[in-house]
Amino acid sequence: MSKKNGIDAFSRRAFLRSAATFGAVACAGAAGAQDALNEIINSPRRGSWDDQYDAKASRTATTVVSNTPVFGPETISHVQQAIFDYQNIVSSGGWPMVATSLKLEIGVTDPSVQQLRQRLMVSGDLPRSAGISSQFDSYVDGAVKRFQARHGLPADGVIGEYTLKAINVPATTRLGQLQTNLVRLQSMSGDLGRRYVMVNIPAAYIEAVENGRVALRHTAIVGKIDRQSPILNSKIYEVILNPYWTAPRSIIQKDIMPLMRKDPTYLKRNAIRLFDGSGGEVSPETVDWNAEKAPNLMFRQDPGKINAMSSTKINFHNEHQVYMHDTPQQGLFNKLMRFESSGCVRVQNVRDLSSWLLKETPGWSRQQMEATIKTGVNTPITLAEEVPVFFTYITAWSATDGVVQFRDDIYQRDGATELALQTPYGVEQSSGSVEQDALPQ
Repeated sequence: MSKKNGIDAFSRRAFLRSAATFGAVACAGAAGAQDALNEIINSPRRGSWDDQYDAKASRTATTVVSNTPVFGPETISHVQQAIFDYQNIVSSGGWPMVATSLKLEIGVTDPSVQQLRQRLMVSGDLPRSAGISSQFDSYVDGAVKRFQARHGLPADGVIGEYTLKAINVPATTRLGQLQTNLVRLQSMSGDLGRRYVMVNIPAAYIEAVENGRVALRHTAIVGKIDRQSPILNSKIYEVILNPYWTAPRSIIQKDIMPLMRKDPTYLKRNAIRLFDGSGGEVSPETVDWNAEKAPNLMFRQDPGKINAMSSTKINFHNEHQVYMHDTPQQGLFNKLMRFESSGCVRVQNVRDLSSWLLKETPGWSRQQMEATIKTGVNTPITLAEEVPVFFTYITAWSATDGVVQFRDDIYQRDGATELALQTPYGVEQSSGSVEQDALPQ
């Protein structure tokens, strides 16, 4: 029998023995079944390509996510432990830089994969038992996916531009990032309320927290670097279905005026009407769009599918004139870099969040909310009980024991330029479309 056939035969026998064990134990209950499944997954490696690891590797990214909120009671102790761990990493020499011009992914064999393995082992993403070789195998694939998930990157297992940049941030810089964010987290410790909403700006995502657990998590679009979303603590008091959108002066001056010079039909095409101080409607043809200053008029967009806030606006008290809202541009949520607004926060699946906010307000079931949206009629709804909302800036945390999360320092507040990996994107100029949400004045 050849060596290859011998290995295959051994693999089949080992799998059947393990599978038989799994089948027998499954009858004894879920806990026993999971133990048997783990026995199969953790069985010894066979050959240089570990087919048994694939099932385990496919789960590594999902284990990074938990329903423990960023502002949970355990977070500070987890971050303190992470700081201790990273201090040990730094004192031991940190981790190696990964130097490659190749697109590293599963199936590639290259000397730089050895550096990648060492780097991922030091940060705890790759078990040391995986060994050091030049092969990008399923062990490395799973480790890269775990690393990507911890850094807010698409968990595709491919070492692309942003993954490589994140990998090559020095351990000393990551340690400093943890220490900076520990102070931020400590400032938010304490009772935040039975129900609250947390917007983490650099992570561009939202947590709706109830009784200490994350009830909903939403992808968000937040302010670009030159129109930043503000840090604030407030209370959500109102959900408006089929909202009007009123353009702030800054957007009228910076965006709408130049667009009207290029395309005089812009306002009409976007259902934006002009009103004077007495509430009378003003024709766009009577306005001098080449004037240095914008006219002292209200620019209001009617409710509808093309409305900048689409179906929903979520209001909370604040001096910055920002809010959360829906958007007709749903494709933006699929982008890696979601720093595109003028300060407000666009919410993916905002109707789920609205339904959660309104669930304690009598008469506003999900069905009633959806039926009202279909009418297209502007409908403000006052919450029966205001819900606290926190706009925060957390770029490093550990809400789950042993899982340390990092995000880009998009607004450059952490004191290290190499942490602002996406900054060049954030300062791109407008390409002709209006950022149709409120801008901090």
